[in-house]
Amino acid sequence: EVQLVESGGGTVQAGGSLRLSCAASGFAFERYAIGWFRQAPGKERQGISAIDIGYGSTSYADIVQGRFTISSDKAKNTVYLQMRNLKPEDTAVYYCAAGPSAVLTAIAYNDWGQGTQVTVSS
Repeated sequence: EVQLVESGGGTVQAGGSLRLSCAASGFAFERYAIGWFRQAPGKERQGISAIDIGYGSTSYADIVQGRFTISSDKAKNTVYLQMRNLKPEDTAVYYCAAGPSAVLTAIAYNDWGQGTQVTVSS
């Protein structure tokens, strides 16, 4: 059974940092891509970053480029999203998802975690 468990969310002030983790199990981790998405109340789910675990290639949405960094630890089957210089508009529930390629389109991903809340206060 595929499982994705996010952790690391919380409340921070604007300008602060958080590191999200996505622990994966139940599938061949290195053969997949992991994407990070977020959804704010009343808004559509938005792709923000993805990594191809095997090749290490990454992609970022323009709105987080230079502030967020995605990485993976193959020994721990875990993907991280380091978020710096957080802004109030980054407030959302953050989800990780597993799929065949590191794209930022939600429909390309088959399995999802339950999400973790990130709140950035001004």
